[in-house]
Amino acid sequence: MSPRLRHLTTLENLPRATIERLLDRAEALRDACAHGTRKLNVLAGRTVLNLFFEPSTRTRTSFELAARRLGADVVNFDLGFSSTSKGEEMYDTLHTLEAMHLDAIVVRHKQSGTPDALVRHAMSGVSVVNAGDGNRAHPTQGLLDALTIRQHRPDFENLRVVICGDIKHSRVARSDVHALSALGVKEIRLCGPAGLMPEEDEFPHGLRFDDFDQAIANVDAVIMLRLQKERMDSIELPDEAAYFARYGLDQHRLGLAAKGCLVMHPGPINRGIEIASDVADGAQSRILEQVGNGVFVRMAVLDEVLAR
Repeated sequence: MSPRLRHLTTLENLPRATIERLLDRAEALRDACAHGTRKLNVLAGRTVLNLFFEPSTRTRTSFELAARRLGADVVNFDLGFSSTSKGEEMYDTLHTLEAMHLDAIVVRHKQSGTPDALVRHAMSGVSVVNAGDGNRAHPTQGLLDALTIRQHRPDFENLRVVICGDIKHSRVARSDVHALSALGVKEIRLCGPAGLMPEEDEFPHGLRFDDFDQAIANVDAVIMLRLQKERMDSIELPDEAAYFARYGLDQHRLGLAAKGCLVMHPGPINRGIEIASDVADGAQSRILEQVGNGVFVRMAVLDEVLAR
């Protein structure tokens, strides 16, 4: 059995057994809390701090619900009223928070590598969970995407999955590839404009496509990504209508995929740019299932790093 995690900052190099244990635990906790209607007390007396240096709705709310459903106390750190807005160094903030006897810090930051830096600088036994850092990793999103696929298609060794859009700037894409590769997915395809594709050696397991019609052919799941304009410098892109024509998911393109292809998106959705509304809201969409699974996956992660 793989050892219990004390921190979760990335899925890269995590063994399959660890990922499967977290997915199994997420489903067990979902059942134990009756899909969120029953509060558990497995983390009673523990304190979880949400430390978000970037705006977030889904992820922050999901982590808060996860911690509360496990019986933990939750503190949401308001950066607008904190000493970091007065120029306090981040590590001084960390040590100040540690002095208040926290058990876990859930951190989101625009700088890649911040969660690992907090692990290195921590002076207490606090656990660090990455809620997204720069374009590097979003491990709980990778886990919830894997769980959503597994609930419908557990035969990973026979699956073809395409990830389409702004892959270069996407921490979700990286964590999805790490999770799906570890779980043995047969074929992972990456599709997007040349300026939004990562370096060749960054995704050695992914097949690269420029033509979305070719990339989506016969796939079992399609994961659409939004254009992350806040992370782009000087990339030439087509206008929104032209981008949708080449890389948007509509009913016609979905018809090129395998029958029953799962439609997924980490959100927020830009309708009419990366995905048509009738597809996002259609029968094959698993987008809201992803949101629901996010709470149970984050319960599993907090239970993993904090369980006595």
